[in-house]
Amino acid sequence: MSLQRLQNLFAQKNNDLLSIYLTAGYPTIDAMPQLIRLLSEHSVDFIEAGMPFSDPLADGTTIQNSSSKALQNGMTLSLYFEQIQQARLHTDLPILFMGYFNQLLKYGVEPFLQKCVQTGIDALILPDLPPEVYEKKYQKLFEKYDLGISFLITPQTSLQRIQYIDRLSSAFIYVVSASSTTGKTGAFTPEQIDYLKRIQKIKTIHPKITGFGIDNAEKFQIVNTYTNGAIIGSAFIKAIAKPSEYQQNAIRFIQKIKGNMPEKEADFSDKV
Repeated sequence: MSLQRLQNLFAQKNNDLLSIYLTAGYPTIDAMPQLIRLLSEHSVDFIEAGMPFSDPLADGTTIQNSSSKALQNGMTLSLYFEQIQQARLHTDLPILFMGYFNQLLKYGVEPFLQKCVQTGIDALILPDLPPEVYEKKYQKLFEKYDLGISFLITPQTSLQRIQYIDRLSSAFIYVVSASSTTGKTGAFTPEQIDYLKRIQKIKTIHPKITGFGIDNAEKFQIVNTYTNGAIIGSAFIKAIAKPSEYQQNAIRFIQKIKGNMPEKEADFSDKV
């Protein structure tokens, strides 16, 4: 199905979308299939399955640490694909590969895309792949395998470039909430709100999903006021850090973000 799953999702639901980022192999080597199943059962709309990488330019400390732990646990690209295929037995939720283009180059770009289709990946997010390089060298290959791709925009991205990225993206536009790596905490600044308001006014072909720094129900609601949904990564990684309790804490975290649990009952700040 590849891109069709995402297209069906966005056709059926265009607001209050929730995507969760998880690191393959974290907190335990076999956690990813279990987490994907649990998240699909608890109102998550799509999943970013991160493949650990030794030099993650867009990731903050929390995700970097989870990647290091996952690699120590023994996560490999071949195991990653095996676990995606295993997860596909239990969910039809869209799953995106989140990683770095160097991983594709090492594997071989076309064989990598073929493997994505075979195992059930719907789209890719590759922060180190410039849109211009994608358009020139790889767009036709992605289209051949019906795989989506999402590019990132930041507060510094011009309107002209946002429109270019919108035309080039085939999944959604990844709206980075701040010019920083992932994991930033604290309330949204007035400048961030102004940025989200500006993004809201721009008509785009594809949905706009906001990520970076969303760690509670209030911020989830704020970004959904201005864009189509939210991606949560670092806060979720913190929540599931304890291997013996990661499944129940994953569920509690989603309940917290959805506003179904008092904040004081879902404090995961001491879990990392």
